[in-house]
Amino acid sequence: EVPRVLGHIQGNRTVISNFYQVTSVLGRKPEQLVKYVLRELATPGSLTKSALIIGTKISASRINEKVQQYVKEYVLCKECQRPDTKVIKTDGITFIKCSACGARQAVK
Repeated sequence: EVPRVLGHIQGNRTVISNFYQVTSVLGRKPEQLVKYVLRELATPGSLTKSALIIGTKISASRINEKVQQYVKEYVLCKECQRPDTKVIKTDGITFIKCSACGARQAVK
């Protein structure tokens, strides 16, 4: 179960305070999820020691939507729908390898 993103507006920025908790549950590096979320939202942002700071005002529901898309594309196995996957790179191609069923899928 992916935890909901907890954020608040601070001036003209959005601060996501539980970002590291979300990435640890997903089993992915924070940098990968930050890159995906910021690209999907088309906004600048930075990762601090305790939170993700997004350069514009964005609702937590939109960020949660993007995290769910990320989980669908890069975390869940396409064969068995389990989250027990690892991202591996072979010959310049990135794959998702499932620890549960052994399936391997290429990702964009």
